[in-house]
Amino acid sequence: MRKISKITVMIIFVMLVVTPVAFSFFGSKFKSLTPENGILKIPAKKLNDSRAHYFKVKADDGTMVSFFTLKSKDGIIRAAIDACDVCYRSGKGYVQEGDFMVCENCGRRFPSSRINVIKGGCNPAPLERKMEGDYLEIKMADINKNSWYCGFKNL
Repeated sequence: MRKISKITVMIIFVMLVVTPVAFSFFGSKFKSLTPENGILKIPAKKLNDSRAHYFKVKADDGTMVSFFTLKSKDGIIRAAIDACDVCYRSGKGYVQEGDFMVCENCGRRFPSSRINVIKGGCNPAPLERKMEGDYLEIKMADINKNSWYCGFKNL
């Protein structure tokens, strides 16, 4: 009978025990939102740190739509679907690196000040949004029309 090395045992342990526990403890980077009267409301004070904040919400077609918000250096809170016209089939989305959002599929980098400004290609798909009092508001109608971007994601 063949011996199993200590390293093999450790790898199996991490895969079967540590990884699921860590995932359940830390959870997804996407915070679930629930619309109120067809509008998503996110407190602006939680978005003022210049870090990307990731959210998900269920569209009318049943697709879980993921998006991010980011306050750029020019002080504007921006929002975009966590996918683009080119790489959406990968289901990978974007990650923040400093003042850039980087496509996790192709590696293209987009300055935060260009989110919501440039549309198409590998740019993050913009979401219409507006500031209403102390809240960033996104209409579910905009989420619904962009749900097709997220059909390949596993959230």
